[in-house]
Amino acid sequence: MEILSTSSTLLRPMSVTTPQKQPLLFSDITKRPSSLLRKRPVQIHAIAEKETVTISNRALEKATTVEPPKQRERKNRETVMHSVSLYPLVLGASLLPGGEIVKSVFGPFAELVKTFSLPYWLVHWGHPGNMAVVLFAMGGYGTYLGFRLKFSNDPEEKAKAKDLHPKLLAGMFFFFALGATGGITALLTSDKPIFESPHAVTGVIGLALLTVQSLLPTLFAKNPNLRSVHGLLGGSIMTLFLIHAAFGLQLGLSF
Repeated sequence: MEILSTSSTLLRPMSVTTPQKQPLLFSDITKRPSSLLRKRPVQIHAIAEKETVTISNRALEKATTVEPPKQRERKNRETVMHSVSLYPLVLGASLLPGGEIVKSVFGPFAELVKTFSLPYWLVHWGHPGNMAVVLFAMGGYGTYLGFRLKFSNDPEEKAKAKDLHPKLLAGMFFFFALGATGGITALLTSDKPIFESPHAVTGVIGLALLTVQSLLPTLFAKNPNLRSVHGLLGGSIMTLFLIHAAFGLQLGLSF
């Protein structure tokens, strides 16, 4: 019986209590000695790695944040406004001499045109239509031949350009001067002033520059460098006549 009691006592379950581990806090790390820090390197490393990953993620999100294209356009957009004042041209038109003389010369012819009972559109737009053909057909192709004459390496093409270029530009000069009389007549038949618009000023300047341009080739033999001046001046004159055409269209639409 004693033996059984002893064995039953030995067979009783024993309750064992295991102490719970408290989580390691960052404040505890700073307070505890360095020996404790050496005992728990894994946990310290995990905390530091977690903070590093968090900082890295924030930096990555900030770096990879792309602004929409419209917002970038608003920031980089810069509005530059250019304006062209026509007052200097109007002042120049008022200073052009001979307005009354030209009016007295062309006045009788303008009165004669009025008696023809021509269609309004023909009198009003006949001059612009003719001058547009001269500018783009003769002037445009003549200018192209001038540049081919300077830059082409084909002897046959250069010979053709050398023959046609002066003829076309001389014809443009002639028809522009003749067309000016048509423009004056159109203005007088509508009882409008003839030398008081930017269109008239640019026309007079253009004809004066064409006169200088036609005289430059006579000086090429003495000064070959004038060929470059001739080309630049020719391109500038064509640009001026394009502006002249725009002013003419504005003038035609004004009445």
